[in-house]
Amino acid sequence: MKAIASSLASIVGEENAVCLWENLELSQQKHIQPAIASKNPPSCIVYPRTQEQLAAVIAETHRHNWRVLPCGSGSKLSWGGLAKGADVVVSTERINQLIEHAVGDLTVTVEAGMKFSRLQAILADSRQFLALDPTAVESATIGGIVATGDTGSLRQRYGSVRDQLLGITFVRADGQIAKAGGRVVKNVAGYDLMKLFTGSYGTLGIISQVTFRVYPLPELSSTVVLTGTAEAISQAVETLRGSALTPTAADLLSTQLISSLGLGKGLGLIARFQSISESVKEQSNRLLEVGQKLGLAGAIYTDGDEANLWQRLQEQMHSAATDSAITCKIGVLPTAAVEVLTQAEWGLIHIASGLGWLRLENQDRVLQIRDRCQANNGFLTILEAPAVVKQQIDVWGYKGNALPLMRRIKEQFDGKNILSPGRFVGGI
Repeated sequence: MKAIASSLASIVGEENAVCLWENLELSQQKHIQPAIASKNPPSCIVYPRTQEQLAAVIAETHRHNWRVLPCGSGSKLSWGGLAKGADVVVSTERINQLIEHAVGDLTVTVEAGMKFSRLQAILADSRQFLALDPTAVESATIGGIVATGDTGSLRQRYGSVRDQLLGITFVRADGQIAKAGGRVVKNVAGYDLMKLFTGSYGTLGIISQVTFRVYPLPELSSTVVLTGTAEAISQAVETLRGSALTPTAADLLSTQLISSLGLGKGLGLIARFQSISESVKEQSNRLLEVGQKLGLAGAIYTDGDEANLWQRLQEQMHSAATDSAITCKIGVLPTAAVEVLTQAEWGLIHIASGLGWLRLENQDRVLQIRDRCQANNGFLTILEAPAVVKQQIDVWGYKGNALPLMRRIKEQFDGKNILSPGRFVGGI
């Protein structure tokens, strides 16, 4: 165990850059161990400070066939499948520099360990922002967001992580540094590895640098909340979809979520409008009128009240009330979203994509709703759950025919299967 740490310490060379497992704080051990199927803990955690150090560390693990569990700050280590053992944890959180912010071109290039919150602060100085809204906003790193494909309600207007990536640099399983894409919006250089690496959970390589498109900060923001019966909410959603209104975020909220936020009773529809002042006010009032005609209770939130509402919404959805809670990511046809949401006390589904989150309390309920999602041409994936649940239930629940192709891709990128073994679909 100490031999691994000693070997890697000779590469990173700095004090506190390698920490033995037994020297980690108990809280950090408890955070990492549940992400690993094996009872044997990793030997150490390594913190390279540069892309070159990261590459040298991975080259060393490749030579010795040491299994690697990559992470950023570790905020999403509990997501996905359990790793089939890990000899070393490699964190990119100290590889965190701003490389380039091309203000006029609306692009930014940063190292993977930069915190999302820090990047947004940098961009805000130029009246710009990255149009993602991941979980764990304060602690999430850019690399971790890409590796897990993590974004939320803003996908209504701006799309997913894949849609905003322009370029990526990563360290291969053999320690070689590779690049794809570029630093400009119109770029067709090389294979589209950005889409392949987004949501790959560190199984294909370790992301070291990314380039995103960014957007100007809107002049004004306003949020409309409608609550009431499932039938009326469903009609409001259909009206919104067919209208000329352009929300940046629009989600269905479950009854328990609405109640916990103090927004009323029944199902809810929350829609955010961000644009010039006149447009935001007009669109907000029009949606409120739609709700009133359908007999729905409605309210408009602005300024601090609006920011507080969205913050509380994320906290309620992603802060498990009990240790046994099971957080799931789902996808269904948008037309089936209301039907599925009525089956769960805690849930949120985007009205355009049909993607969303559910929080459930037992395995049987997970399997029941997975069957319902699949019956509606959708899916249910377990993100966070007690390790015993992940050992008993297929986390991904994948029923497609692409598994052989995925395994061939894994073989091409990581033939020794040392990167996050077992975290992805089908035990990849």
